[in-house]
Amino acid sequence: MTIPGGATPFPILARLDPNELQWDRIVVWPGDDRTVPEDHPASNVGRIRAALEPLGATVVALAEGAEPPHFALTWLGMGSDGHIASLFPNTDPRLDDPVTVRRLVPDPLPPEAPFARLSLTIPALLNSDAVVFVIRGEDKRVIFDAALAGENDFPVARFLGAARQPVTCFA
Repeated sequence: MTIPGGATPFPILARLDPNELQWDRIVVWPGDDRTVPEDHPASNVGRIRAALEPLGATVVALAEGAEPPHFALTWLGMGSDGHIASLFPNTDPRLDDPVTVRRLVPDPLPPEAPFARLSLTIPALLNSDAVVFVIRGEDKRVIFDAALAGENDFPVARFLGAARQPVTCFA
């Protein structure tokens, strides 16, 4: 599975029952990460490792040239600018991107995380059996619903327009 970074997953991960899943059978890829050392507080993979490796899950760090597997689940959040993973509007994410992991720099850099990024691309994120979004805030829900209706061209709209698997959104 692939899971988001940022603020989205960690309150949910903290509530997981360690006895509910066979964690040693679960491999987790972050959807994106900041290009900082894993022990840096802004590292998504570092935070995901801290949450899930003690339960027995395997966490894979993103790297340029990596070939992510077919995911059982793609879990995404969405920013108020319509970005998913680190596919920000200025990065012009493409449905036909020939690579699966891309290095990019958001512009403007988010003040809470002013770092270059590695991100799974839209084709890599779409390579899954199911998609789940966790959207927090009414302003984001409005953007998500407009993207779902094809009323904007934000990265989330490009992704949703190409999704052929079930997509569930929790708001």
